[in-house]
Order: sequence, then C-alpha cells, then structure tokens
Amino acid sequence: MASITLGGNPINTSGSLPNTGATAPDFQLVKNDLSVASLADFKGSKLVLNIFPSIDTGTCATSVRTFNAKASALENTKVLCISRDLPFAQKRFCGAEGLENVINLSDFKTGSFGKDYGLEIVDGPLAGLHSRVVIVLDENGTVKYTEQVGEIADEPNYEAALAAL
Repeated sequence: MASITLGGNPINTSGSLPNTGATAPDFQLVKNDLSVASLADFKGSKLVLNIFPSIDTGTCATSVRTFNAKASALENTKVLCISRDLPFAQKRFCGAEGLENVINLSDFKTGSFGKDYGLEIVDGPLAGLHSRVVIVLDENGTVKYTEQVGEIADEPNYEAALAAL
C-alpha cells in the first residue's frame, strides 16, 4: 500500500506498483471504440503507461497533453493514457484537444487494472479511482521505470519517465 496525498490529506492505494525488472501484469482495458485491448496487443513496442484519476481534471489533462506532445518524437513507443473514465469522455477530450499521439484506455468495467497494478485509491473522496502513476515498459512488457506521484495534484516526472525508454 502506498500512502499519497490529495490536497495534503493522506489517502492510500491498494498495493504496491510492479517492481522494476518484473513482467507487467496483463490487462483487459476498453478502447474508445469499446473493443478490448490487452498488454499482448502492444508487444514489440515500448510503452509509457500514463495513469491518472480522471481526464476531466486539470493535472490529468496536462499529463495527457504533455505526453501527446512528446510521443511524436519517440521511436517504437506508444503512450497509453489509462483511467476509469468512460471511453466516451476520453475520446471527447482528445478529439476536442486534437491529441492523436496517445492511446486512451479505460478501466471502467471492472477496475481490475488498478487492483492488479496496486494503484487503486482505497479511501478518501477519490476512492475507486486510479492514483497518478507512470510506468514504462520495454518491448517485452518488462517494467523499466515506475513513479507513484506523491501528491495527486502534482504532475509526474516526464523527463525521468522518458529517459527510461
């Protein structure tokens, strides 16, 4: 369990992030067209998992915009933006913003991604949503970098995440 803060108030997550060097847990997440994507669908590409509570908050939106801007320069790399938002909200946001270099995935059906990756918020006003996390995977799904952002309103360390690629 990680202890993080929301506006300076302590809240907790469901577990610990996957260890660096470990194989990332598989997932079943919903794409914008309501089809399902799994980790295996991205095998052969490096992945940046940009995970956050909701696309409709300022910091979450900023992280999606920032990774979208940086993603176009990344070789053999995909940025997956993962939240519990409905796919319709994710698609609406990226469409309105003109963001085409990230892939939105939703954990709205079961929340199993948040539980399996140990990042589901378990108490406080955001209980049930994902905490702000960045995980970098290599082409084989091996964890190369993780960051559990300590204060939910803070942005992740983009440079450190991208340096892990």
